[in-house]
Amino acid sequence: MHHAFQFNQYLLKRQVFALTGKLRFYNPQSELVLFSEQKMFKLREDVRIFADEQKTQEVLAIKARQIIDFSAAYDVVDSANGEKVGALRRKGLKSILRDEWEVLDVNDQVIGALFEDNMGLAMLRRLIAGSWLPQNYDLTMNDQRVADLKQRFNLFRYEMDIDFSMDTAHRLDKRLGLAAAILLAIVEGRQQ
Repeated sequence: MHHAFQFNQYLLKRQVFALTGKLRFYNPQSELVLFSEQKMFKLREDVRIFADEQKTQEVLAIKARQIIDFSAAYDVVDSANGEKVGALRRKGLKSILRDEWEVLDVNDQVIGALFEDNMGLAMLRRLIAGSWLPQNYDLTMNDQRVADLKQRFNLFRYEMDIDFSMDTAHRLDKRLGLAAAILLAIVEGRQQ
């Protein structure tokens, strides 16, 4: 596994004023460790994550299974060996009121959940406050929180703190957790 996946905390920044969505991940020392740039006019989501902005080494891929799907599933693949790490599946109807995702293993068995922190705050975000009220997500496995994904309030760009430090047993593959953060940033970008 690439060394960029060794940290317990990351900061994700999405460049807002660009033709293509550019995502940058920084480690706790504020060093760039991962970079992604969405391709324009793709019918099926295909996100590639690189170890640097020059895109010299691809480390992870996130691929939508279908072109349009309300309950979309995204396979997460390690680019070094081509092996599937797992998948993330959006819970379509439930995500209207509050974002909810299922975390799947390599055999598509549910191993965890990713969900917006609070139903009341989720409704407030959708109906009134919009991006003025940052989102907070919990990622759980067996009802135990293994990651926290918390959006920062910033009017000019999307920023998210990603924290895996509560996963002391290392049950969650960080590649899946970072893929979840990318999908949330992409979905949030479309909703704004």
